[in-house]
Amino acid sequence: MAGPVFVFLLTAAAWGHGRSKPALPASSEPGYVQALAAANRFLYAWQTGDLANGMALLSDGIRHAQSAGAIEQFFSAGTDRAFEIGAGSGHRGRYSFPVVLMSVRAAEASSQSSVGKSVSRKFVTRRSSEIVLVNTGKDDWVVDKLP
Repeated sequence: MAGPVFVFLLTAAAWGHGRSKPALPASSEPGYVQALAAANRFLYAWQTGDLANGMALLSDGIRHAQSAGAIEQFFSAGTDRAFEIGAGSGHRGRYSFPVVLMSVRAAEASSQSSVGKSVSRKFVTRRSSEIVLVNTGKDDWVVDKLP
């Protein structure tokens, strides 16, 4: 009879242990919403090729680490750009969000039906990355890692 009682005690101990309070997700903190909004504004600046507004959202560390030409190239006017932002993680003062940057590109290809005739075809490029935002104080969020 000791066998069934032992199984019951193990089951009860495991059940009681699993009832601990789960940690709140990062998305329940007010700073998370502010960081996500700043990420959205920055990526919108990238989408529209708005260098001035994009630069305003960069941390001093990024501005000093990247050359002006590299930052301008990142924002260079592209057509048909879009982005996706995934659920972020982190803690108060620093959040990371997975992102996918997409753009439509044209490529010249020779047509199979006409000899020597080239045809422009469009295709979508996707690049997965992440964007990191930090709080610089007074609810001011800046990009600390470019996607």
